[in-house]
Amino acid sequence: MQNALLIGLSRQMTLERQMDVIANNVANANTNGFKADHSLFEEFLNSNAREDNFVGSDRRVSYVQDRGTYRDVGQGPMEPTNNPLDMAISGNAFFAVQAGGAERYTRDGKFTMNNTGQLVTPDGNLVLGTGGPITFQPTDHDINVAPDGTVTVLEGTAKTDSIRGKIKMVTFDDPAKLTKLGANLYTTGSANQQADTKSTVQQGYIEKSNVNSVGEMTRMVEVMRSYTAIANLLQQQSDMHKSAIEKLADVPA
Repeated sequence: MQNALLIGLSRQMTLERQMDVIANNVANANTNGFKADHSLFEEFLNSNAREDNFVGSDRRVSYVQDRGTYRDVGQGPMEPTNNPLDMAISGNAFFAVQAGGAERYTRDGKFTMNNTGQLVTPDGNLVLGTGGPITFQPTDHDINVAPDGTVTVLEGTAKTDSIRGKIKMVTFDDPAKLTKLGANLYTTGSANQQADTKSTVQQGYIEKSNVNSVGEMTRMVEVMRSYTAIANLLQQQSDMHKSAIEKLADVPA
């Protein structure tokens, strides 16, 4: 296959994977606490292929390949909800939850209470405190969450606060190394975990996705145009080769 066709094909393959990343960002533009992913590209020099297929040439053919993706861990906008069980983290920490028998992490603080009084995520995963799951009593009311994550309530007719636990917040040396599990959950992957002492909890708020919808849609259009342009170029190359072969066949022997 001609080098031009190989180069074009390598670009189309990277554009296809880039489109998958962009589409996933757009699909999660309204997902609470979602962190956008972006593609990384690099030049790949093929040591076997040579320019113009000339063996003596010292100019190697340059292809493109997607090196991988990186995660934008920037803070998403805060949206007030006035729901006392909704929480948002201001800082780099993550909420710790129990899912599938293991500790997982999320930035989605849209919590609720299950029928046994435990604080849970929308999927029913237990929200962990520093001493275990946060559990409320049937007579608890006026739930308050301090900036450090301490959960207090008024119990029955009592006039003094009762502590129900402290929201567990953890941070990582490199949050971009966390592995996405789906359902807005992360696992540690190759990131090192440690207790967070700098982030704060904002009660009655939800952190929205940090996806820039306009920017992602613009990138989607750019990728589609690039893919189409390369497809047209490859078609022109194919037509040119076909025409050359046809003309060569017409040359008298």
